[in-house]
Amino acid sequence: MTALSDRPGGPGVDGRATHATRHHSGHRAQGWTAHLAPIGLEELVETAALLTRVDRKYVVPEQELPALLAAVPDRTRVLEIEGSRAFGYRSDYLDTPALDAFWLAGQGRRRRFKVRERTYLDTGTTYLEVKVPGPRGTNLKERVLRAHRGPLDDGERQFLDERLRAARVPDHVRVEGLAPALVSSYRRTTLLLAGDEPGTDSRATLDTDLVWALPGAHAPRLPVTDRVVVETKTGSTPSALDRLLWARGHRPVRISKFGTGLAALDPALPRLRWHRVLERDLGLPRR
Repeated sequence: MTALSDRPGGPGVDGRATHATRHHSGHRAQGWTAHLAPIGLEELVETAALLTRVDRKYVVPEQELPALLAAVPDRTRVLEIEGSRAFGYRSDYLDTPALDAFWLAGQGRRRRFKVRERTYLDTGTTYLEVKVPGPRGTNLKERVLRAHRGPLDDGERQFLDERLRAARVPDHVRVEGLAPALVSSYRRTTLLLAGDEPGTDSRATLDTDLVWALPGAHAPRLPVTDRVVVETKTGSTPSALDRLLWARGHRPVRISKFGTGLAALDPALPRLRWHRVLERDLGLPRR
């Protein structure tokens, strides 16, 4: 179930989860993945960085996750750092005053883009990321490490401008106009799925405790409970997890943590290509 709240505080408003939330989420992840061997971050990145990839997203009831993970291939491994298998993420999405990123994505335009500041809450590390469509259904993501959170500096604006111009984003989209539009936070568990052939390993992420919030300390927020956003990140060939999901009746859905969250929180915006996932998969009919 999901519920809209305008309460300040709590997990997701400022990107911090309470100790109880972190403990509960981490405990669930440890239980779901207890049978899987661990992999360290450095080996995971070396094995399947996949910054150019095909992404498939699913919304799965949390109660189905233990059985799903019990069926993954034996060689599947789970990211583990200092004994933890679930990690906190915060994404601050930037958009123009006219919400060009929202509209271009929601209408499925080829020259769409996404810009976000991503913070890994367990370490405090923050990246500025830009994501644009690549060839043949792939996605291209580039990022730079940030020395601080907050307003972009000249070098970061240049980085974004060069990437957006190279992607042929509409000329009226100007980096100088980008401002915070949405915050999302969640806990993530990452799997490495071994491929059948050398070089075909892939990743999958399991996101729980998702919370969407508009910018501002007292802005509305929307916790998404009892749902897991599963995302497979592969080359051109679907992974073993994709096939398991298909066998259980799950098909890829159109969900964007940015576009879907903004459409759910702002009743003045149309739901565009996300109306079905909002109503059918997330149980959020339009008010």
